[in-house]
Formats: sequence, structure tokens, C-alpha cells
Amino acid sequence: MSGFLSIGIIQTALELGLIYSLVALSLFISFSILNICDLSTDGCYTLGCAVGAMVTISGHPVLAVVLGMAAGMLSGFVTAFLQTKLGVESILAGIIVNTGLYTVNLAVMGFSSNVSIFGSDTIFDMFAALSESRVWKQWSNLILLALILFFVCIGIHLFLGTRLGLSIRATGDSPAMVRASSINPAVMIVCGLVFSNALTGMAGALVGQINGTSDINLGTGMVTIALASLVIGDVFFRKGSMLLRIFGVVIGSILYRLIMSMALRLNIPTEAFKLVSAAIVALALTIPRIRQLVALKLRKHRQLQQSMESAEGIMGKGGSADA
Repeated sequence: MSGFLSIGIIQTALELGLIYSLVALSLFISFSILNICDLSTDGCYTLGCAVGAMVTISGHPVLAVVLGMAAGMLSGFVTAFLQTKLGVESILAGIIVNTGLYTVNLAVMGFSSNVSIFGSDTIFDMFAALSESRVWKQWSNLILLALILFFVCIGIHLFLGTRLGLSIRATGDSPAMVRASSINPAVMIVCGLVFSNALTGMAGALVGQINGTSDINLGTGMVTIALASLVIGDVFFRKGSMLLRIFGVVIGSILYRLIMSMALRLNIPTEAFKLVSAAIVALALTIPRIRQLVALKLRKHRQLQQSMESAEGIMGKGGSADA
């Protein structure tokens, strides 16, 4: 693989995979835990990037990440409000918020479709400045992202183990049971979507700083990418513990980016990347079904062999008795 993919391509894939895993973790909370299809991810991701870019330009890169998360939380609150208070279906609420965020994102960027932050200090520049080593400067971005993801994953695991986190998980499993336990499921939905969209906003702020730019179309297709990462991780770590499932989402995101990097090396046109993403999602979704069919075939084959062996044994006994 090292001959097929250069170190630089692998490094870039790992960096983007770690950033995209934040969005995949957001879907893990909303889709897998809360059982809500949140389609506002594309706009929320761009919102985090736009807010983060504008604050970074003003000279506050750390605050940019925090405010990017806050912007994501606000987006999640609006989506949850439409669902819980106004009775809008979750899919429609996500579409409405995603559509409205296009204009909001333009306004945040001063009604410009693209904002450059080159020349402004970022958290990646600050982290790289901790050492003058050439190797450190080469890998500092990846190290910082790995540290951020490690603490985020641990934080999600700890949060889901709290009383609030358990209530959110129970809401996704059975809202009626939660309501019978004197817990308001609407409040749990609001808390869950606010928390999940904070991760999406953080991802947007980080990708803006690492790319040095914010674009109005940056979040297009982010739901597909995040869903592909989530499904890939779920295929391999579905039966594991909650912590393993959380880290599995990160691994799934990295695998997705490596697959896309290989597609790039195979000279697949950029215009076909969305089709490749859709194919990856479809394949990952069918793997559990394929496993079931293979297991069923093997079970039938074993049963057939046992029946044939039993029949042969009976015939053998019958032949001995005749003799």
C-alpha cells in the first residue's frame, strides 16, 4: 500500500479522516443513539467553518474553534425546536435548517462565497511552534487532531454514561418508556441534537484552519461522507462496547478517506467521487445482509451434510441387520 499511496497522501487522508470523524460522531449521536435523521449537517459544517474562519482572521484561533462549536449548538437547537415544539418531522426540519443556513453562512462571511485565512495564526501553527524539529512540524497537524479526537471520544463515552446521557440513549430506544419515567423526551432530543451539532461545528472550524479557507459549498455532501464513515465503523464494531463503537466511528472515517485516496490514485474523475461515496455506503449497508446470507448457506450446508451422514448411518445399520 505504501507503494500505491505515498506518505503525503496517507497523511492527508488521516488528517481529513480524523476531522470528518467528528461529523460521523455527530451522526452517531443523532442517528444511532437518538434515532433521528438530522439533514442539517451540511449547513452546520459550513457554519462552523465560516464562524471559525472569521474569528481566526481577527486573531483568536482557539476562540474560533469554541465559537464554531457554539454556532453548531445553535443550529442543533433550531433543528430540535422545529421538531419538538412545532411538530415538524425530523427530515423536514433538517432540510429547512440546512436551506436557511446557506444564507446565514453567506452573511457570516460578509456575503462572500469564499474567505481566505492564509497569513492568520491557527491552532495548528501554534502547536507546530512547540518544537523546531522538522519531523515534528511535518506530523504536528496529525498529532494535534489525534489528541483532539482521543479526548472527544473519551468525553462522549463519559457523557453517555451520565444520567443525562443514559436518558438520551433511552429516548432513542423507547420515547414512551422515557415519558413513563417522568423524563421529557423533547428535552432529551434538544440536548442530543445540540451536543451532536457542536461536534459538526468543531469539525468545520478545524477544517477551515487546516485548509486556510472557508467556502460556501464546503459542506456539500457531508451527510453522505459522515454516513459512510458511520456505517463502515458500525459494520466492524456493532457488537462491541460503547467506547469501542465510538472509536470504531473514527476508524471507519479513516478507512473511508483511505478508500477515497485510492480512488484518486486510480484516476477516477473528481466528478464521480459522490458516486463512489454512495457506492461505499451501499456496500457497507449490505455487508450485514451478505453475512446473514452466507451464514444461512453454511448452516443449510451443514444440516444437509448431517442429514446425509444420518441417512448413510441408518442404511449401514439396515444392511448389517439384513446380513
